Amino acid sequence: MNSESAERYARLAHQPFELVDARGKRSSTRGGKVGEIFGRRDLLNLLVRRDLQARYRDSFLGFLWTVIRPLIQFLMYFIVLGQFLRAAEGIDNFAIYLFSGLTLYAFFSDMVFGATGSILQNGGLVKKIYLPREIFPLASIGGAGFMFLVQLGVLVVAAIIFRALPDPVMMLWFFPSIILILIWGLAVGLLLSALNVYLRDIQYLTEVVLMLAMWGAPVVYSWGMVQDVVNRFSLPSWFLDLYAANPLTLAVLGFHRAFWGAGTTADYPPELGLRMLVAGAIGLALVFVSHRVFTRMQGNFAQEL
Repeated sequence: MNSESAERYARLAHQPFELVDARGKRSSTRGGKVGEIFGRRDLLNLLVRRDLQARYRDSFLGFLWTVIRPLIQFLMYFIVLGQFLRAAEGIDNFAIYLFSGLTLYAFFSDMVFGATGSILQNGGLVKKIYLPREIFPLASIGGAGFMFLVQLGVLVVAAIIFRALPDPVMMLWFFPSIILILIWGLAVGLLLSALNVYLRDIQYLTEVVLMLAMWGAPVVYSWGMVQDVVNRFSLPSWFLDLYAANPLTLAVLGFHRAFWGAGTTADYPPELGLRMLVAGAIGLALVFVSHRVFTRMQGNFAQEL
């Protein structure tokens, strides 16, 4: 045994034993689960970096794919939907409108899908050592956040070039939109990451639902088009309220207000801020419920893996 190993074992020998109950909680941790995760922030940072490096390992372009993928997706939708199917008609500066919605949707999709498979992907660590299991979904969300920041930089540059940015005050809508999408991404990601350990079909079902979710939000079409459909088919008025209750819809609309200066009040539902506040409160309640479910289910993660 070399001197470095001896010193490490000596430090470990002086560490007190900590009790972990069946729900995965350490009784001696101040601040509860949040304090425990905060105490492992270095590990969380390491897992985020590992996730990012693993995405494009051995690729020639590396992190450039973070920009290339969304740009190709944007061009596909812009040409096929915007020009061939004429979705761009009636939407001024359609390129920025489309790219802003795609940027936020991609962030939500990456958060949820990455968190869903995070426990399975780290099964070796789960079975060998104790650490707060929530750290794995959080690491996936952190990796998605890095990708989002890169794409957000491209969006801002494009909006400046096309002179599409609204007044600086309107750009403050960026913050409630991001907070709302983070709350719901965390709530859904925590819940699905636990369920996926017991039912592996969850990750495939999640991929399908996320694909459909993009069409349930005004990413490639406008709020005005939804209103036209409701009026054309004489649908009840509550249909619009139900559509606007989707947190992804609200977050995308807020993102449009922040980066798409061509919009008018007719392009958004009334009381958008209040709707986002209510959706955020419901999302926080869902985070609490999701974490309770996660805590109850994590006791058998190692056995299921």
